Amino acid sequence: MPPPKRPLIEARREQMFPTLEPGDIDRLRRFGELRSYRAGEALVKVGEVGHGLTVVLAGEVAVTRRDELDRRDAIVTHGPGSFMGEVAQLSGRPALVDAYAEGPIEALIIPPEKLRALLVAEAELGEQVMRALILRRVGLIETGAGPVIIGRADDGDVLRLETFLGRNGHPHHQLDPDADPDARTLLERFHVHREQLPIVLCPGGELLRNPGEMELGRCLGLVGPLDPTKVYDVVIVGAGPAGLATAVYAASEGLSVLVFDRRYFGGQAGASARVENYLGFPTGITGMALMGRAYNQAQKFGAEMAIPAEAANLRSDDAGAGERRFVLRLSNDERVRARAVVVASGARYRRLHVNDLEAFESTSVHYWASPVEARLCAGQEVALVGGGNSAGQAVVSLASQVAKVWLLVRGPSLDARMSRYLVDRIAGLPNVEVVMQAEVTGLEGHDGALAAIRWRQSGEEVRRPIRHLFLFIGADPYTDWLSGCDVALDDKGFVRTGPDVGVGRRPLETSRPGVFAIGDVRSGSVKRVAAAGDAECARLRGVPEDAFQVGALAALPDLRPRRLLRRLAEPPRHEALPREPPPHHRGLRPPGRVGLVLHRRGDARPFRSRHAPARSDPPVRLSRACASALPGHPDRAPRRHGARRARAIAQSSSPGMLDRPSRVPPPVPTDIDIDAARG
Repeated sequence: MPPPKRPLIEARREQMFPTLEPGDIDRLRRFGELRSYRAGEALVKVGEVGHGLTVVLAGEVAVTRRDELDRRDAIVTHGPGSFMGEVAQLSGRPALVDAYAEGPIEALIIPPEKLRALLVAEAELGEQVMRALILRRVGLIETGAGPVIIGRADDGDVLRLETFLGRNGHPHHQLDPDADPDARTLLERFHVHREQLPIVLCPGGELLRNPGEMELGRCLGLVGPLDPTKVYDVVIVGAGPAGLATAVYAASEGLSVLVFDRRYFGGQAGASARVENYLGFPTGITGMALMGRAYNQAQKFGAEMAIPAEAANLRSDDAGAGERRFVLRLSNDERVRARAVVVASGARYRRLHVNDLEAFESTSVHYWASPVEARLCAGQEVALVGGGNSAGQAVVSLASQVAKVWLLVRGPSLDARMSRYLVDRIAGLPNVEVVMQAEVTGLEGHDGALAAIRWRQSGEEVRRPIRHLFLFIGADPYTDWLSGCDVALDDKGFVRTGPDVGVGRRPLETSRPGVFAIGDVRSGSVKRVAAAGDAECARLRGVPEDAFQVGALAALPDLRPRRLLRRLAEPPRHEALPREPPPHHRGLRPPGRVGLVLHRRGDARPFRSRHAPARSDPPVRLSRACASALPGHPDRAPRRHGARRARAIAQSSSPGMLDRPSRVPPPVPTDIDIDAARG
């Protein structure tokens, strides 16, 4: 029997709660503001939106969490050099813990927008802070902080709520009134009858009776009101691998990005029990862990998340004053405006064509194999239908929890659709029985609880007393919301893109200019996690490198240049380099030499010495790293690497260009050619 697993707060305490050196704190000062607190004063309260990251300069802060009966459990006490916060501070969401000053406190408060700037501008220090924020969130999930769900463990609505919170990486706790005295105490306190279960107690004190995902998400601050007047550069519908990859690429280039998903981030990839053939993870990684990293990475660069929120319709905005814009209407009738839209809505799980399936879907029929479902099935026989990689990963995961897995495959062999390593692993599991050329014919049970499954193999029908059925039989595109939006679909409902919809279309552009499709929803895409995250491996299918661009950055000639740099403030207009070369450089720069001027908007514009002929040159975009390394830039960090390279780019040229006026060369095409995309 393996030894019990150590709590994360013990195993990785130094990484969860590091102490910053005085030099590190000095580097943080430009991002925050000093603030003092009295003894006993609350720095943050559960359910309230905090101020951001709090760096303790003097004094001590006690951080506690509340349990279901409002009792306080100590988590940590922060002293000088420590910082307080978790991933909620990246996006300004409500706190999950309480923090009180144990004496007079001096602290540096870094608000969410400047915290994100810190993570980008200070690479090494930002990595340390980001790791701590993520580990603290994982620790809160492990200890069960956050909302409390009260209801029977096998209740369909309890499973639905647990899945929603778990897939969104939100800490929560579930209590069964049949087994937990604290649950019964809470039911008596709030005068809730058992037939009214489940209920959810939110951290802010609200009580919800069997809420929907949208109601619960708003109560927890996962999604708030959207500004109908704001125009986003890119709106992404779908937060699966493709949608999150597009969000990371676009937000890292300074575009304003908003991401929607109707349930949770990660898509079908987030439900994968374990992914072992994803590049860079030789020991494998769970789908939820992989997608959680992508989700946090997108927020680090400033992408906004609205989950859950369901798109209902897409139309053109006539108030764009000559600039192409779109209006996306949501299911709750809210509206969002954007200059470009990326359709990454993925697919919905395919349902089995068998009578009475719907009656068992909430309790006994499952479309993913998360720890919640594994806990329900522990020690039982289960059946799983499917023959692809998702089915194989689920079988391997369930086999360690259940008594036996019946793998029902319609085809004659697993090799047709499943990776070889999974086929070999399944063959070595003693409690897995593979049934080839099998078809489920009937389900038996009552009151939503499955009692037996029937399937047919080689003309004979088999009946087994099985209470849980897992379905991994493919998916259908989620494109219903695109009806009437002038976006061409193929005969199966997938979005057509590129040359398939017209001459001159780029690989990911739909029939409607300004609207792009990526991931599983796109016709002809490779339905794999790695493919979705890397624009479906388009290069492997012969797309030229200079034409390969991702998501909303693919072809936007009329998208006006946006700010490339997230400014910490709005300083007066300045120049990173003087218009006239300094005396010790005059011998190196002949008349007509080109330099770069960094303006307030973050554009680097060419300029010429006094004797150069007048000529209009196009703006040149500097990357965030190069621009912040230039002398005089307000975001330049002390000891930041790359300054010499940036100055060399701005001040030098090849020897062959010294005898004539030179031009700034055009940018080299890259995977995400933001310059060419913006025109």
